[in-house]
Amino acid sequence: MNVNYLDLLAKKYDTEEKVVTEIINLEAILNLPKGTEHFVSDLHGEYQAFQHVLRNGSGNVKEKIKDLFKDTLSQQEINEFATLVYYPEEKLKIIKANFTRKQELRDWYTTMINRMLDLVLYASSKYTRSKVRKALPEQFAYIIEELLYKTDEFTNKEHYYHKIVQQIISLGQADKLISGLAYTIQRLVVDHLHVVGDIYDRGPEPDKIMETLINYHSVDIQWGNHDVLWIGAFAGSKVCLANIVRICARYNNLNIIEDAYGINLRPLLNLAEKYYDDNPAFRPKENVGSHLSEHERLQITKIHQAIAMIQFKLEMPIIKRRPYFNMSERLLLEKVNYETNEITLGDKTYPIENGCFATVNPENPQELLEEEEQVIEKLLFSVQHSEKLARHMNFLMNKGNLYLKYNGNLLIHGCIPLDEEGNMEKMVIEGKFYSGRQLLDVFEQYLRSAFAGPDKTDDLATDMVWYLWTGEYSSLFGKRAMTTFERYFIKDKATHKEKKNPYYYLREKEDMCRRILANFGLNPDHGHIINGHTPVKEIEGENPVKANGRMIVIDGGFSKAYQSQTGIAGYTLLSNSYGMQLVAHKHFNSKKDILLDEADVLSVKRLVDKELERKMVKETNVGEQILEEISVLKALRDYRYS
Repeated sequence: MNVNYLDLLAKKYDTEEKVVTEIINLEAILNLPKGTEHFVSDLHGEYQAFQHVLRNGSGNVKEKIKDLFKDTLSQQEINEFATLVYYPEEKLKIIKANFTRKQELRDWYTTMINRMLDLVLYASSKYTRSKVRKALPEQFAYIIEELLYKTDEFTNKEHYYHKIVQQIISLGQADKLISGLAYTIQRLVVDHLHVVGDIYDRGPEPDKIMETLINYHSVDIQWGNHDVLWIGAFAGSKVCLANIVRICARYNNLNIIEDAYGINLRPLLNLAEKYYDDNPAFRPKENVGSHLSEHERLQITKIHQAIAMIQFKLEMPIIKRRPYFNMSERLLLEKVNYETNEITLGDKTYPIENGCFATVNPENPQELLEEEEQVIEKLLFSVQHSEKLARHMNFLMNKGNLYLKYNGNLLIHGCIPLDEEGNMEKMVIEGKFYSGRQLLDVFEQYLRSAFAGPDKTDDLATDMVWYLWTGEYSSLFGKRAMTTFERYFIKDKATHKEKKNPYYYLREKEDMCRRILANFGLNPDHGHIINGHTPVKEIEGENPVKANGRMIVIDGGFSKAYQSQTGIAGYTLLSNSYGMQLVAHKHFNSKKDILLDEADVLSVKRLVDKELERKMVKETNVGEQILEEISVLKALRDYRYS
């Protein structure tokens, strides 16, 4: 043990009693039940639906309410109380409007405060008092602790406790206390949140999701392909930047770029107005309730074309300077016959539909116009100087990884690239072969290197971030080629098909999943692979639990764009000390519906895996850290106090 480190630690634990007390405390914590983990995936900017799932803990809040009050409250009262816990400020306004007499409201406040305190106590039963204290609203922490741990076996303090509650009501603090207790309950029912990729793109409010996560008490993130695209743009990848603007234009979400992150799109609009016109292939997708004018729709259509063409041009130099990316067939602008308006792919020639090649030089298709170069440079400058985006991207990097080994499970957004026989595919990078866990580790090293050097816009690390978005051996893409160009310009849908990596059918096999778990140093008998990325088509009978329970897929379609295919609005997963439960969610309409109708958006919970013995903290990642702390403290005691 490093003596200098022990001397430094001794400043905090400056007596033997302090060391011993902390060892006793940590040893005791190891024998508490493990906290509840909450897994979500593929949020795709759907902030309102995500907020609800977070507030109700995928049904965990209501389960605890039912457990505690099933014999004393009706179903209607349980629903009303649950809604009060989810949305305290809004629900308080609705409930209070129904009271006409002050005394009735005072009585209701008294009942609700005591009911909230009972639920806090129940939800905190497997935590230390210290941990509960940190979850309490700071302004009421002392008062709540007095009320939570009240003991009155000799009836000496009955009036004391009653007076505390009545004074809270008299001083007009009841609403604040109830709201504080509600958020404490939300925090206590979920000990740790895992976001298994794709916070960004498609939906309208990814920035609000990021703000929520930044302020969440305990969270990790496994990057998705869309998240990496945003990281890449901030890290200096112009082609990643073009992609995020194109996707925002396609899904009518340019306000994310302009309003949420303050990125100036005026130069791009000016370019688009000069060279492009209406084009049905590039009109934005409009959700129910969107109200675009014809002028707005036309502007977005033009922007969509302008940035798509910049993207296709920017891809080409990367493909040429990185031959081991094996993407030469994606040099599609070179395969277009601009005189006959046709494109030849392999041995077939197709007519171009809805072409928009006004800025393309047929002699050198990858060449950007000077105006295009200026536009992408200005966009990049604006992206890299957005304070809000910088804060969000730094958080993604600090809390994120390509994969995570946590409590014996492997969390990964996309896939482990496999060949048809189930062997881990090898990718050559700079003359070296990588596969499996080693390949993902190398990908992450390049991503972190690109983020650390955002001024380098064409180095290998920055190119590799784009490869993660679209390359055939990318663990995030998981397909052989991205057919964006074909979808825009070729009518024959056979050219649109994107062949998936064999992983996506081999993961149905238990033996394959066990081999993957072993490759990552996890126990195949107890571990699970927890996946996002591919929507589970429950409407067609697809099962999200695969390979005899070794594989769990939790992308069921938070994104409204997928819900017609999936039939549901997302899967989430809960893992507590007793085992795992998968939760399917119905379509989330609005917070207003939940406040007025008091109906959750949950469907059936499915038991995935039941622990034979209740799992304790000592068997978790947190337990490993605590054991290391104990080891250090024992070394300190031997060194300084023996």
